[in-house]
Amino acid sequence: MEQADPLMAKMMGVVRDRLGDRMEDYAFPPPVFVAMEGEIVTFDLEAGSLSARFPVLESYLNPYGTMQGGMVAAAIDNTLGPLSVLIAPPNVTRRLEVTYSRPPTEEMGYILVHARLLDRQERLMFFRADVRNRDGLRLARAKATHWILDDKEAEQGQRTQ
Repeated sequence: MEQADPLMAKMMGVVRDRLGDRMEDYAFPPPVFVAMEGEIVTFDLEAGSLSARFPVLESYLNPYGTMQGGMVAAAIDNTLGPLSVLIAPPNVTRRLEVTYSRPPTEEMGYILVHARLLDRQERLMFFRADVRNRDGLRLARAKATHWILDDKEAEQGQRTQ
């Protein structure tokens, strides 16, 4: 994704405001988001929501010719992660639970993941994400819990990367 994109420029401004001098310590968007060819479609800071699109690539298919469940989960995590960076201090996924409804197929072209913050309680954040095809048919739903790192945990995380 290019920095010239107005949505990305807006998001980078939010990240810069949130992280300040620590901005250079974090990769945004994450390299795995880029490797999965993700594209951020919408972002609403006030609503605590973000939508991203991911292609259904042949290399993501299982033996049945559908997108492997782990790749769907990775797309979900790659949507929740950027959203969490935009709305909170540094944090990590503590729990991610995915319920699959229908398998994405290569013919669909892409999946759209819409994530939103449901609640924040002290250092815990609770999210929901829906995965849909281009026609709006739900393919999967996820709920996630993120843990907001304290300064020491965030510093240790930087040293292990």
